[in-house]
Amino acid sequence: MDACSPSLASPAVSPAEQRQLADLRRRDQQVRAHEAAHSAAGGSLTGAVSYTFQKGPDGQSYAVGGEVSIDTSAVDGDPQATIAKAQQIVRAALAPADPSGQDRAVAAQAAQLAVQARMELATKTETTGQENSNQPNADQRTSKAIAAYRAADGGSGPAVFSVAA
Repeated sequence: MDACSPSLASPAVSPAEQRQLADLRRRDQQVRAHEAAHSAAGGSLTGAVSYTFQKGPDGQSYAVGGEVSIDTSAVDGDPQATIAKAQQIVRAALAPADPSGQDRAVAAQAAQLAVQARMELATKTETTGQENSNQPNADQRTSKAIAAYRAADGGSGPAVFSVAA
């Protein structure tokens, strides 16, 4: 502790109050660092930091709790963007050195959002693949044509294409 500090050098501050002030200062630093980590990792997804304060025996206010709002909604119609957003939310939620239970719950919610977006993406990919399979490529059309010629010819021998003059 700094003996030059007015609040600690003051004879009106008892040793118990000095310990309380040290605890409040330490908690204030932890809370501010914790919320700053969320905010920095969350970037544009986060809102303003909100603190809960406690007045110390020196009359100063010390942050003893805090929160940062974060947008946890899916990106409408864009599962790939939703996955990226969910990953950023997880990073923001777990950014502090000591994530709280609430932080872990937000990370779990974001992980679930990513799973849902991956399922949506897989469904879209599957649907697109089925649509494409309904439109056969050149090799598939050729194979079908050969099979049709074989069937028309009674299925004997290789398919023969002749050109009449």
